[in-house]
Amino acid sequence: MDDLYIYVVSLGCDKNRIDTEHMLGILADSNAVIVDAPEEADVIIVNTCGFIDDAKRESIDVILEMARYKQNGAPALIVTGCLAQRYAKELAQELPEVDAFLGVSAYSNLPEAIRSVLNGRRYICCDRLDGDMEGRVLTTPAHLAYVRIADGCSNRCSYCAIPRIRGPLKSRPFENVIREIEDLRKGGVCEAVLVAQDTTRYGEDLGKRELPRLIDEAADIMRGGWLRVMYSYPEGITDELTDAMLRHDNVCRYLDIPMQHFSDPVLTAMNRRHTRKQSVKLCRSLHEKGFVLRTSLIVGFPGETQSDFETLLDAIQDIRFERLGVFRYSAEEGTAAAKMSAQIDDETKQERYEKVMAVQAGISSDLNEALVGRTVRVIVDGMDETGLFVGRTMGQAPQVDGDTYISSKKDLTAGTFHDVLITEANEYDLLGELK
Repeated sequence: MDDLYIYVVSLGCDKNRIDTEHMLGILADSNAVIVDAPEEADVIIVNTCGFIDDAKRESIDVILEMARYKQNGAPALIVTGCLAQRYAKELAQELPEVDAFLGVSAYSNLPEAIRSVLNGRRYICCDRLDGDMEGRVLTTPAHLAYVRIADGCSNRCSYCAIPRIRGPLKSRPFENVIREIEDLRKGGVCEAVLVAQDTTRYGEDLGKRELPRLIDEAADIMRGGWLRVMYSYPEGITDELTDAMLRHDNVCRYLDIPMQHFSDPVLTAMNRRHTRKQSVKLCRSLHEKGFVLRTSLIVGFPGETQSDFETLLDAIQDIRFERLGVFRYSAEEGTAAAKMSAQIDDETKQERYEKVMAVQAGISSDLNEALVGRTVRVIVDGMDETGLFVGRTMGQAPQVDGDTYISSKKDLTAGTFHDVLITEANEYDLLGELK
């Protein structure tokens, strides 16, 4: 059979990227050839995000853009991922140019879907299929890989559609995760990033929370490289967990903690399990232990008063997160929050968003400026167009934080570690010289 040329677009978070990498792994076992341009493809696959309104709009825009290539040539168009999982029925009616829809648990059916569409038959499968997908083609730089330790979520936050899209928490078997990390390390990966919707609950559905044990074993495997942990909910950050992270020099002293808010009435309405007092105490303790902290927040949640918002701003200035992202509340159908009264208008959401970002810009700038004159360890990711090498400190997670730009007369290889003297800083990035 002739080679099949396939073009893939991956949207959304790093967990979605892992899904795309598994799809590429499935395709690698067939006669598929991955191409760099949609006009070269027989089949176009768009792996979508459907988490919030902005992500859904981006997914629809990309689908429509890819549909133009189908109209101008022969490619079949397949839509996968969160948007397909949530809205396959509606999308199938509104987007007749799409030939197949695959939900988030149906990627193993991709070869069947391709055969179907190439034979002129539409294909839709959003069933929740069991199985731990193995085999990936990395789309990250060769020295970096994400490792999904669990899928789904059982936290049931009132604003979040993830449990409806991906189902409840489903942890991967411990030995499967360890085997994947071993394979990645043998393949040259120097930074492994553990991800899940909530990494702190890893193993809970299998009988016991196992993240500290996983860190201990994974850190040993990654000796000579880095291990990073993302998406840790505040109530799950225990002394046992931080002790495990601090036991190993190669575990990044970095925690991404989605606080979402600091007003207790808003947190209660969000169905969160922490309070402002607990959050501030936790963050102070983590800072004292040497952790760099990132958080995500939501402004404009239904019923958020000006007083609630000022409480949020006060907490940001009190804690002084090194990194912070903020979302304008998006009413997701099927969630409890979407049905709440006192929805906030878009103008107020935008104003609050801009105020938070302005406050955080000053904090981030001050904290980065404090690093000037210090020597930090950096992993090299590559080189930019100006000839500076680009890397990251332990406190800079890939794709979500800033970078460290390195001036060096020596050639620095991606995936290597170097000591860098920081000479300049702004609110996002650092600039330094090779020591």
